[in-house]
Amino acid sequence: MPPLLQIIKKKKSQWMESFHFRLARPDALLQLALLGLISGLITGAVIVVFRLLVEETQDYLLPGDGPENYEALSVGLRLLFPIVSGLLLALLFYKASNGLRVLGVARVMERMAYHQGYLTVRGFILQFVGAAIAIIGGHSVGREGPHIYLGAASGSLFGQSLNLPNNSIRTLVASGSAAAIAASFNTPLAGVIFALEVIMMEYTLVSFIPIMLAAVTATGLSNFILGSEPAFSIPDFNFSSFAELPLIILLGLLVGAGATFYNHLIEVISVKTKHIEIWWKVIAAGVFVALIGLVYPEVFGIGYDTVNTALLGGYTVTVLFGLFFAKLLATSLCVGLGVPGGMIGPAFFIGAALGGMVGYLASYFFGYDASDIGFYAILGMGAMVGASLQAPLAALTAIMELTYNPGIIMPGMLTIVIAQLTASEVFNKQSLFISMMRNNGLDYDINPVLQVLRGIGVASVLDNKFSRRSALTDAATAKKLITTDANVNWILLNNGDGELKTLLPITELAKYIQTQQSEKVGDEALETTDIENLEELEINLFEIPANRLQLSPISLQANLQQAHEKFVQGAEALYVVFNEEEADKNSRVYGIITKSMVEDSYKL
Repeated sequence: MPPLLQIIKKKKSQWMESFHFRLARPDALLQLALLGLISGLITGAVIVVFRLLVEETQDYLLPGDGPENYEALSVGLRLLFPIVSGLLLALLFYKASNGLRVLGVARVMERMAYHQGYLTVRGFILQFVGAAIAIIGGHSVGREGPHIYLGAASGSLFGQSLNLPNNSIRTLVASGSAAAIAASFNTPLAGVIFALEVIMMEYTLVSFIPIMLAAVTATGLSNFILGSEPAFSIPDFNFSSFAELPLIILLGLLVGAGATFYNHLIEVISVKTKHIEIWWKVIAAGVFVALIGLVYPEVFGIGYDTVNTALLGGYTVTVLFGLFFAKLLATSLCVGLGVPGGMIGPAFFIGAALGGMVGYLASYFFGYDASDIGFYAILGMGAMVGASLQAPLAALTAIMELTYNPGIIMPGMLTIVIAQLTASEVFNKQSLFISMMRNNGLDYDINPVLQVLRGIGVASVLDNKFSRRSALTDAATAKKLITTDANVNWILLNNGDGELKTLLPITELAKYIQTQQSEKVGDEALETTDIENLEELEINLFEIPANRLQLSPISLQANLQQAHEKFVQGAEALYVVFNEEEADKNSRVYGIITKSMVEDSYKL
C-alpha cells in the first residue's frame, strides 16, 4: 500500500475510534444529531420505495383508479387475491424465515429490550417482501407497522455497519422508527412522540434531537418524491357546544371497550395457534379474509379509502356497524395468525367506523349534517390507536397533524384519555405490542436504572490506566509500576498461554512491596531505606497475597446495561476489547470496567 494511503487509513481509523468513544458518552448530542439526520434519509428512501412498489402494483392489478379499489373486484378475484397472497407468504416464510416468526413493532421492542436494538438483514427483507405481498394481496393489515420495522432496521443496520456503540444504535433504531411514521403519514411530530413513547419509553434531550432530525428529513424526502398530500381527507369541523361532551365521553368509553376487544381477540388467536407452523397460519388467514371480503370488500388492504369516506360521512350507520366488526375480525385474524403487517392502519379504520356511528347519534340530537360526522370519526381514530397501543400522546399528536386544527386538542384529549383508562384500568389491558411480546414469553423492562445504563457506552467510563504483565516480575519493575509517574491503576495478568484471566489492582501490589520492604529492613528504617534494595526480589503476581479479580471480556460497542448483566451473572471485572466473541490473547485491550464504575455512572 502506498505511504500516503497508509497515512490516510491510519488517520481514518484514529478518527473513527475517537468518534466511537465520543458516542459512548450519554451527552454526545452533536454526533447523534448527524447520525439521526443520515438515518432519516435512509429510512425515508426505504419507505418511499416500499410505498411506490405497493401502490403502483395495486394500481396496476386493481380495476378503476387508485391503489385500494378492492371493492371493484369480482367475487372470484375477491377470493383469489388474499388466498394467493397467503400462499406466497407461506412460501416466503417456509423458504426464508429461518425461525423468524414475529415482525413489526413488537419485534423492534423485543430487540430493544433483549438485544440492544440489533436487527438483521434477513428480518428487513422478510418484512419488506412479506408486508408488500400481504397488503397487495388484500390482507387486512396496515403499512405503518412494517414501515416502523423497516425504519428501525435501517437505523440499526446503519449503526452496525459502522460498529457504533450500542447506546447509539438504540437511538438510531428510534430515529428510524420516527422517520418511518413521519414519511408514512406526513406527521413528523407524531413519529417523534411514537418513537419516544413506545420504542424507547423515555424522553431525554440526547435522544429527542436526533429523532426529530430523522423525522423531519424523512418527511422532506417523502414529500419531495410522493407529494405532501395528507393520508386522509379531513373535513372542516368545529367543536361548537359543550352539550356534546356527554357524547364525546360516550365515544371514549365505547372506543376503550372496542380496543379491549380488538387486543383480546388478537391475543386469543395468537395464543391458541402458537403451536401451528407460520406457513399454515398465513394460508388460513388468506382464506378467512377472502370469506369476510366477499361480504365486506372494504376490509381488504389498509382501507384508507374507506376511512376517507367515513370521515366525509359517506356511510350509513348500518354500514359503519358492519364495517366495524368486519374489519376488527379480519385484522385480528391476520395479525393473530402472523401475517407480517401492521395494526395502526386497521385501528384507524375501526376507530373511524365507531366514531362515525357516534357522529350519527350526535347529528340525531343536534341536527348536524353528514360532514360533521367526520369530527367524531377522527376522534374515534385517535382514541382507538391510543387505547389499543397505550400511546395516548402519539395518538393525540397524530390527529392534530392530520387535521391542522387546534380545536381538536381538547375533545381529542378527553376521548383518548377516557378510552385509554377504560382499556387499561377497567379491562386491565396493556399495549398490544407488549401483550404480543408476553405471549411469546418475553417482557419489556422499563426499569429506570436500566434505561440510564442503556444510554451510556462502556467506552465512556472505562479505565485505560493499566499494564499488561506476565506472572513473574522483579522488584525494580514493580517499583516503576507503583509510582505515580507510571499512571497505572490495574495490572492485567496473562496466564501461561498468554490469555487474560486475572486483574490485580495496583494498590494490592504496592501493599505487598511495602510489606516485603518492612520485613527486609525493619519498620524503623522504612523511611530511609530505598526500595531499590529489593531489586533482586522476584515476584509472582499470581501468588502474592492480594485481592485479585477474575476477568471477563466485553465488547467496545457494549453499553453499561450489558456490563451490569455480566456482573449480575458473576463477573468480577471486565476488560474491554473490540469484539468479545473473538477475544484472544492478541486482542487489543481498551480498558477496564469494574462494578463500582457502573454504579457510579448511574449515580451521576
